[in-house]
Amino acid sequence: MVDGQADRPGLGPVLTVPNLISFARLLGVPLFLYLFLGTDHTGWAVGVLAVGGLSDWVDGFAARRLKQVSRLGELLDPLADRLYILATLFALTFKDVVPWWFTFLLLGREAVMVLCLVVLRILGHGPPPVHYVGKTATAILLMGFPMMLLAHFSSAARSWALPSGWALLWWGIVLYWVAAVFYFIQASVHVRAGRAAAASAP
Repeated sequence: MVDGQADRPGLGPVLTVPNLISFARLLGVPLFLYLFLGTDHTGWAVGVLAVGGLSDWVDGFAARRLKQVSRLGELLDPLADRLYILATLFALTFKDVVPWWFTFLLLGREAVMVLCLVVLRILGHGPPPVHYVGKTATAILLMGFPMMLLAHFSSAARSWALPSGWALLWWGIVLYWVAAVFYFIQASVHVRAGRAAAASAP
């Protein structure tokens, strides 16, 4: 393996502070869907979504601060991010808060990423490390979605929440695609390095 950190064996410690934060963020996904789609508590749904977005950096910060970085945490953090984005995207699209074309634009990026990861796995490589551009794009999107939700259900906030929400979503989706390009470049480097190592092996 040539992916370094991404290919370390084992998941490391489980019950760490950053992992517990990631687990809590994962639990927030079904809670948001229940509040938004199954009840009339839209305000609480906005709150859960906002907390999930604002806490995006907390687990990584805690892992570095407490020196509790683990392979499990490296998997849970992007998993929580993707589940928040996809669950929120489908829920908001279903309720006509976000248009379908934006949904397809974001899902197209996810399809590119999945294809890239599948190719890497077939070639015997793990996923490339999370890029800071991707993390930034995720955080921006997770701030934009609550703004759009607030604009849709609060006439008093619509005048400022709607343009703010669209500004964040456009900024986020552009960076999201830029991050996909970076991941593709990283994947290409891993594949070339693997081939070079195999060619030089006795």
